[in-house]
Amino acid sequence: MAGAHACFLQYGFAKTSLDDIAQRAGISRPLIYRKFKNKEAILAALYDFKLNALYPQVEAVLAKRGSDKRETLLRMWEVLLLDAWAELIQIPMVSELFDACSRHVPELEKKHELRRIEYAQAVLGSHDLAEVFVLATKGLTKDLPSEAVLRRRLMILIDRFV
Repeated sequence: MAGAHACFLQYGFAKTSLDDIAQRAGISRPLIYRKFKNKEAILAALYDFKLNALYPQVEAVLAKRGSDKRETLLRMWEVLLLDAWAELIQIPMVSELFDACSRHVPELEKKHELRRIEYAQAVLGSHDLAEVFVLATKGLTKDLPSEAVLRRRLMILIDRFV
């Protein structure tokens, strides 16, 4: 996974070959085919792995939450959005990688969106409100803002929903 992740971030999804991934991972291309059908399957596994790794942290935030909805939402979206953004925004191919995820793994994108809605609903109380909040958070990164700008936008959004 680490080899594929590095290649996708360096070259972008479209320009990364299975040979690139194999070389970076230090394995043969046929060995990749034992586990993955194609490059899209690798992207799907990587996407799912990266997002699933965040959920225990979000659940810890929910378990410790007090009555301050604003603070809880902020801490949750620091994990779900801001921390990853700080790393990704510095990478030139990040926009292309986001587009590849939308095109090639829409079912996983939907699965993880539903999970974020559940988390937001745990704080906001309403499913409809949580759904609109999550949809709004997706729009915060469209122009690839700096981490500081994204944090400011997120705080404005949270203030409007709480």
